[in-house]
Amino acid sequence: MSLVLDILTAVTLLIGALFTLVGSYGLLKLDDPMKRLHAPTKAGTLGVGSLITASILHSFTTGENSVHEVLIVAFLFVTAPISAHFISKVNIHRQRCETPPPPPEDRIWATLGSSDGPGS
Repeated sequence: MSLVLDILTAVTLLIGALFTLVGSYGLLKLDDPMKRLHAPTKAGTLGVGSLITASILHSFTTGENSVHEVLIVAFLFVTAPISAHFISKVNIHRQRCETPPPPPEDRIWATLGSSDGPGS
């Protein structure tokens, strides 16, 4: 059983390292802020999630069972999309990116609509 857990730990470490590497490479190579935002949020979250899963598996292998990492994963999965959403809204409002299309004339796009509600 310990050999299986060791192999699973090694595989999840490799998967986490690969996703983290891809996210870092995307952060360096992509040119637009909206594109840069995509790489570390998706790949980084999956990479860190895999690394933390490896930590959980290793703790069960050594007999020191620990589930503290579950809280870290939950916090990461909640905060990463929210922070990415706010960073993208800032880029849209500052018009520093060319990726999003201009808002439609009917003003129902959520981030650029008036405070009176959509469509007003």
